Amino acid sequence: MSSNSDLVKLYSGQILALAADIPLTDRLSNPHATVKQRAPLCGSTVTVDVCVTEGVITAFGQDVKACALGQASASVMAQSVIGCSLEQIKTARVQLEAMLKSGGPVPDAPFDRLKVLLPARDYKNRHASILLALTATQSAMERIAKEACA
Repeated sequence: MSSNSDLVKLYSGQILALAADIPLTDRLSNPHATVKQRAPLCGSTVTVDVCVTEGVITAFGQDVKACALGQASASVMAQSVIGCSLEQIKTARVQLEAMLKSGGPVPDAPFDRLKVLLPARDYKNRHASILLALTATQSAMERIAKEACA
């Protein structure tokens, strides 16, 4: 069981500041793809709208209903998502999961600010919420790529 001081450390000022100021929260009126992801354990949800031109994200909107850790992750992701390719999103998601679950390094730039979530490694029940924004964005981009090939 975690002590109160562990929880205070987990919900640092940086995490709370990121959670309180999530960018790109206006939904898009005409997205190329919309994906809603839910973390079954905690019930957190993230819905993303994505527009892609020439393989990179040109417009993005999200609706985040998650714990402070999921909100912080969505905040960091949204700060850097415009201009990213599917491969960059996939890599960031894999790296974030490895950082949380297997002691991997912090994700590469431009997602290196996800380092703020390092203290969440010990809270496995929060990992799914932290991964939601990148997972939803990856799914949306894969849907767009699949439709472009059809």
